[in-house]
Amino acid sequence: SSGINAEWPLRPGFHHKTVEAGEYTFCFSNEFSTFAHKTVYFDLDLGDESTDIGAEDESGEGAHATALTQLESSAYTIHESLRLVVDYQNHHRLKERIGREIAEYLCERVQNWSVGQTVLIVIVAFGQVYMLRKLFDKPVARGGKVGI
Repeated sequence: SSGINAEWPLRPGFHHKTVEAGEYTFCFSNEFSTFAHKTVYFDLDLGDESTDIGAEDESGEGAHATALTQLESSAYTIHESLRLVVDYQNHHRLKERIGREIAEYLCERVQNWSVGQTVLIVIVAFGQVYMLRKLFDKPVARGGKVGI
């Protein structure tokens, strides 16, 4: 089992190509902030590109010595196009997820601000009612004459 170490704050995008076959482990650290919620995204590309049809080996020749038929060429083109589509879909899913998390965080902040503003308006309304009642209340008799 091999480990892959990446310094996250220094390199937000980390790419690693394995040299040897086997099991690999990932370790994610939360040492910078233990209070903040974090989401980690990673994408694994499995397989050796040299096994693809038409890929060149060390001698510079194609993987197959024979020419590809039109059917094989079409199938290979479709395969590569579908692989590209999957990559685009993963990219857009990631962007959609990030946007959704930002939107949910913003919604929570706006909701908290609105609740605070509502509480403040209610407090001010009761304060105004109290002050107006106090202003128009009749003075209580104090036992002596008031006035000139």
